[in-house]
Amino acid sequence: MTHKTCSPHDEVERKAVMWISILGAAPFTLLFPYCNLFWTTVLSVVIGLVLSSAFSAIVVLAQELAPSKIGMISGVFFGLMFGISGIAAAGLGALADAISIENMFNYCAFLPLLGIITILLPAMKRD
Repeated sequence: MTHKTCSPHDEVERKAVMWISILGAAPFTLLFPYCNLFWTTVLSVVIGLVLSSAFSAIVVLAQELAPSKIGMISGVFFGLMFGISGIAAAGLGALADAISIENMFNYCAFLPLLGIITILLPAMKRD
């Protein structure tokens, strides 16, 4: 059984959506260390919206990589990855306690630049 996930009307490739979303948040995160509390809150909302815009494209790409395991892939993304993210957030909080919150803001501002590794994702052929 084949599962077609994209229609002929899809105009933007999933990989491009991921690039725009992940790397699109980088300019906003780089502003974090220089903002007051109000602008930090505004930037947090903007960054959250930009990053979450690619979530469905990432899940669909992963499902295409393992088409016979669609349910497992969804479970991994919604369960395991959110759990790991929560543990990572606690780890970053502990690190912030150890090295200061200011230093953590400076270091974490560069994390979205790690999105450059999306270039390593395979190109998916369209039907």
